[in-house]
Amino acid sequence: MQRKRNTFARLGAAVFLFTAGALFAVGMTVSGVRAEEDKALFSVRMMTPDVALKAALGALASCREQGYQAAAAVVDRSGTLQVLLRDRYAGPHTPEAARRKAWTAVTFRTTTTELAELSAAGKSQAGLRDITGALALGGGMMIEAAGALVGGIGVSGAPGGAADDSCAAAGIAAIEDELAFQ
Repeated sequence: MQRKRNTFARLGAAVFLFTAGALFAVGMTVSGVRAEEDKALFSVRMMTPDVALKAALGALASCREQGYQAAAAVVDRSGTLQVLLRDRYAGPHTPEAARRKAWTAVTFRTTTTELAELSAAGKSQAGLRDITGALALGGGMMIEAAGALVGGIGVSGAPGGAADDSCAAAGIAAIEDELAFQ
């Protein structure tokens, strides 16, 4: 009888330890996930002012090569202005239009040319044009690094959205190497 009690006691202890170990492992996994979700702070990647300036300069250089006087704006991933350049003969409206195009591209996570098509009169998303600050005209593009949004660029002053897009794309190309390995 004593031998049966010892066997059951050992078996009970083994089951208890196994169950406790399994519960501990599950608890650690769940708390590890929860700890990750419960962090009060998180990190984001942002362009440096030097990189933002290089993008704006690249856009203006492209516009000049094509014979256009324009303005270029670069915003960070939250839409805050980092750089704004206006060529000497660009119209007085171009700096604000460039900033709004960059902000719109970042805010809606698309090019402003695509947004212009999506929000045309009579389309289901036409109301987007009524959002304060949004400008659905070509010339605004997102800037991405390693698949993550890091900012936006807007160009205004070239004749038409396609020409503004071309200059904005040249601005992004000017910083491509610096963003590629980030």
